[in-house]
Formats: sequence, C-alpha cells, structure tokens
Amino acid sequence: MGAMTSLPDISETPHETLETWRAWFLGAAEAVVRWLPERGLAVFYQSDIRQGGIWIDKGTLVQRAAESAGAHLVWHKVVCRKPPGTLGIGRPTWSHMLCFSRSREFNLREPGPDVIADAGEMTFSRATGANAARIACAFLKASGEVDTVVDPFCGEGTILAAANECGMDALGVELNEKRAGKARALVLAR
Repeated sequence: MGAMTSLPDISETPHETLETWRAWFLGAAEAVVRWLPERGLAVFYQSDIRQGGIWIDKGTLVQRAAESAGAHLVWHKVVCRKPPGTLGIGRPTWSHMLCFSRSREFNLREPGPDVIADAGEMTFSRATGANAARIACAFLKASGEVDTVVDPFCGEGTILAAANECGMDALGVELNEKRAGKARALVLAR
C-alpha cells in the first residue's frame, strides 16, 4: 500500500488563518504517513506558496510531519511546472516531490531523476503534473511494496490515473463533487 497526494494550500481553504492552516497541514501530512503499513511509501507533491508576502515552504512542512510520524526521506525531487527561467509571482514554477517510508530497511534501487524537467499536463493550475505522477507511480510499483495507491486529496485524479496506467489499483477521496466526477473519468493522454 502506498499514498501519493498533494495537500491543499491555504488558497484552497480561505476560511483558515495561516496558523490554523499550517497546523491542519502538518496534522494531515502526519496522518497520511502514520496510516501506511510499516513498509509502505508516501509521496507528496507540493508547490510552495506566498501568503501575505511570506513564502511557505510546503516541502519543509511535509518533512517535519513525516519525521513526527517516524518516517525518513527516501528521495526528494524537483519538478519543473513551467520551463526553467519562467518568472513566478505567487507560486514558484517548480514543485517538491518527496517520498517517505517508516521502514529503515527500505532498499532504494532506482530512484529516477532528481530534477523532472517537465511536470506534464496539469488538469488545473494546482494539479499534479501527469509526468511527475507517472514517475512517482512507476517508482512505487517498482519498489515491490505497493500495489494500491491512495490519494486522500485526489482533485481531478491525475495520480489515480497514473497509478492505473502503471497497473496498480487506486483509491481517491475528493470533497468537491465536480472534481470527483472528473477524477472518475480521467485517462491520461500520451
């Protein structure tokens, strides 16, 4: 069993203050990691954000949460959401993709590239890129530990579709009915 997700940022939870959102984010990321079996893997795809002139490093927040859950970092990749050199105002043009495991025995065989030059098609501006989802799902499958991928914040379903494309089962949770409908029907373009 594995998890891959992108936790919502504060722009998606306008009723929250920065402090309450940060506490929720840390708790949600920790819960995802604690939910996994001992040898399970969790991949987080997170884009930093600017809130009130302050940069929020969501990769660091995920790292803190995973450590609180007793997990260690297996790998950390940078995913280019836009071509290198593109200026970003409220959100960087790249994302973090981090993989964690609670098992200290995990043997990293083929981690793949450290920098993914093209995130791939995104179904909406905050979505996980299709290429990034494919690379992460291929790693999860190759680990020999994951046959089902769970995305507790699945949005329009890119991660679920990438998992299915790799021959794995996938289960997503999405509160927005419109996005959930799109997730059910999504097949990634090649």
